[in-house]
Amino acid sequence: MDGALQATAVPYDTARIRADFPIFRQKMYGKPLVFLDTAASAQKPQVVIDAMTRLYETSYANIHRGVYKLSQDATEQYEATRETVRAFINAASTKEIIFTRGATEGINLVAQSWGRSTLKEGDEIILSTIEHHSNIVPWQMLRDEKGIVIKVAPVDDLGALDFNAFKALLSEKTKLVACVHVSNAIGTELPVSDIVKAAHNVGAKVLIDGCQAAPHLTLDMQALDADFYVFSGHKIYGPTGVGVLYGKRALLEAMPPWQGGGDMIASVSFEKTTWNDLPYKFEAGTPNIAGGIGLKTALDYVSAIGLDRIKAHEMELLENAEEQLKAFNDIRLIGQAPKKAGILSMVMESCHPHDIGTILDREGVAVRAGHHCAQPAMDRFQIPGTARASFGIYNDHADVDALIRGLHKVKSIFG
Repeated sequence: MDGALQATAVPYDTARIRADFPIFRQKMYGKPLVFLDTAASAQKPQVVIDAMTRLYETSYANIHRGVYKLSQDATEQYEATRETVRAFINAASTKEIIFTRGATEGINLVAQSWGRSTLKEGDEIILSTIEHHSNIVPWQMLRDEKGIVIKVAPVDDLGALDFNAFKALLSEKTKLVACVHVSNAIGTELPVSDIVKAAHNVGAKVLIDGCQAAPHLTLDMQALDADFYVFSGHKIYGPTGVGVLYGKRALLEAMPPWQGGGDMIASVSFEKTTWNDLPYKFEAGTPNIAGGIGLKTALDYVSAIGLDRIKAHEMELLENAEEQLKAFNDIRLIGQAPKKAGILSMVMESCHPHDIGTILDREGVAVRAGHHCAQPAMDRFQIPGTARASFGIYNDHADVDALIRGLHKVKSIFG
C-alpha cells in the first residue's frame, strides 16, 4: 500500500506511520531507535526514497533542455513539484516558487539580490533574539558591506517575543523585518501575522524563516502577506539539498539574478546577457532533480496525514513529556511561550547538554545537544546550550517514556 495512503488512518495511528520509515527497522545499541531530533532533520518515508530511486532507475535526464522523452519526463516530474509547493503554501502563482538548496540559500538569495540592490547606508533591519544563524549572518555580511543597521527585538523569560518592544523598533528607517516563524532552539511560535502587518504599516518588507513551521503548521502565503518565506525540504520529511524561497512576484521581477549560469538566461552574447522569466531567473545551473521530486512526494505524504492532525499529535507528546519532567527538580525547560511547537529544550544542573546527549544515545534515544545554531538565543538565557528533544510524525508516547527513563539514568550518573 502506498505510504501516503497508509498514513490517513483515523484515529492518528503512529504505528502505521512509523512503519513507513525504514530507518526504524534497526536498533541502536540493542534498543529500539527513539529519534527525537526531527527539528534538525526529519527521517524519510519509503515513498520519498522510492520516488527518488525511481527517477534514477527509469527517467533520469537533465531537465528543461532536452527534446527527447527522458528529459521531457524528468522535466514534467520536476515541475510538478512547483505546483505542489504552490498549493501547499497557497501562493498565487508558481512563478513565486523558487527552488534553492535550502532555507539558508533562500535567505542568502534575498540578502544578496534584494538587499544589495535595495538597501543603503543607514537603512535598518529588525531581527529577533531567537533567530537561527542563517537568518543573522547574511544580514551581518550585508551590514559590513552596505552600512545598514541591525536591530534586535527581545524575547521575555518564557521565550515569547516582546511585541511592544518590537513595535518600538519600527520606524520609517526600517526596510526589512527578518524573523523566524517557529524557533528551532526553543520552539516559540512568533505572531507572524501581526509582525507582517506592523512592518507593512511603516513600509518595510518581511522575510520569514519557516523551516520549523512548514512541517507542523498550515501555511497560506496570500493570507499571511509576507514578502518572502523560506523552508527546507529535509525538515519536512524530504531530501536534503532542496528548499523553497517564496517571494511576491512583483519583488522577484524587480530583483537582479543572484547567480549566473545555465537555465537562468534568455540569451547570451559576449556583449550582453538577458535573463529568463520567473522562476528560472533565480535557478542557475542543473538543480537537485531527484531532490525536487522527493520533495513533492514528502509534501503529498504530510498533506495526506494532515497538518492540523500532525500539530495536535506533537503537542500531545510535548504535554506528556513536560508533565513527566515535573518529577525532576534539577531540569529547567528553556522556552515556555504560550504558543510553541513540539520542541523540548532543557538544561540539567551539574550536567552539560553534551553529556545528556551522549548518555541518551546509549539508551537508543537521539536528541540534539548544543546551541542549535542559535547562540544569541542561548546568550539571552545565559546558558551555553540545551539538550533538545523535538517530536515528529513518527513519535509516540513510548518514545516520551524512553526519553524520561534516559534522563533518570543521566541523573543517577551525575547525581
